Amino acid sequence: MPDGDVTAQDAARPDPVAVVAQLKAWALELGFARAAVTGTDLSHAEAGLQAWLDAGYHGEMDYMARHGMKRARPAELVPGTQSVVSVFLPYRPPAVANSEAVMADGEKAHISRYALGRDYHKVLRNRLQTLADRLTALIGPFGHRVFVDSAPVLEVELAKQAGLGWRGKHTLLINRDYGSYFFLGELFTDLPLPADPPEQNEHCGRCTKCLDVCPTQAIVAPYTVDARRCISYLTIELKGSIPVEFRPMIGNRVYGCDDCQLCCPWNRFAVDTAEADFHVRHGLDDITLAELFAWSEADFQSRMAGSAIYRIGHAQWLRNLAVGLGNAPSTPRVLAALASRQQSDDETLREHVAWALAQHAARQKGENDDRRGAAPGHTTTG
Repeated sequence: MPDGDVTAQDAARPDPVAVVAQLKAWALELGFARAAVTGTDLSHAEAGLQAWLDAGYHGEMDYMARHGMKRARPAELVPGTQSVVSVFLPYRPPAVANSEAVMADGEKAHISRYALGRDYHKVLRNRLQTLADRLTALIGPFGHRVFVDSAPVLEVELAKQAGLGWRGKHTLLINRDYGSYFFLGELFTDLPLPADPPEQNEHCGRCTKCLDVCPTQAIVAPYTVDARRCISYLTIELKGSIPVEFRPMIGNRVYGCDDCQLCCPWNRFAVDTAEADFHVRHGLDDITLAELFAWSEADFQSRMAGSAIYRIGHAQWLRNLAVGLGNAPSTPRVLAALASRQQSDDETLREHVAWALAQHAARQKGENDDRRGAAPGHTTTG
């Protein structure tokens, strides 16, 4: 097209600044807490991404390496992309059971608070598509694609570059007004929209609480997570046997882990979600390991339908619960639950149940030895 020429469609389109203002207003109407725009240049992040992959920190998540640097190059992932609209939506359910109290009760199951309601992928994807549809109605057809943790996208880096917050030392995005309890989503567009200023400062200062509290020490350095040690990876992404060395550290965390967020000072600003789909379902915020372990596959499929937990399947769910039961107090209910699946057809589950029962047997032996050692007449000195 010769310089200076514009199509009739381009000439009729609103000013880009007005388009962005309208986009942000619609995003708020659709339930997003914030929306901002950035460009596609993430070249500054490529060296760090390559170093992370080279270190093997992605574990068995082969897809992280399979796409190479396309993850840091939006215009290669979706050819023609010029601008990215980044959004976030809070997910912490109102009146949710206290996480610290649940984790302190070894017979209960702690589930990451983002997974207590409906699957966030569908909720955010539908909202972002509605945002794109509204924009199409305003300016006419344009190239776009919606992403919600569903493709090789450096979503935290895009959100940071759009000014929505900064990367915490636990690698999650933190916002001054919302903490870190929110989901991110992106709308890639072929529109040359004016970008918002990036977040220039990282406001974690000298705080290392997230590094110090991590049960498995998965945050191996500020801003670097070794996924192979992360409880979220071990309970969700890892499909085989959980390494024995990490099982005692997992405690009763059966799906994901929130420890690095629970300790973060910025989460005193976190807000409860207004999205009903993220409210607690089936009492999952305060429920026992034994009750969940008793669910049949049909129970799991019916109760977890529409949940992010559904993705891991019943067998992996039981595997995680077996580890939690192995770390639980040796009560009759816990031991009976484990015994009920000793003869499971699933080899991985049988192995985890055997490990759990061995944990209880070892603890019982230790307690008996302690009692004998403390009995009158059994002194260790002459």
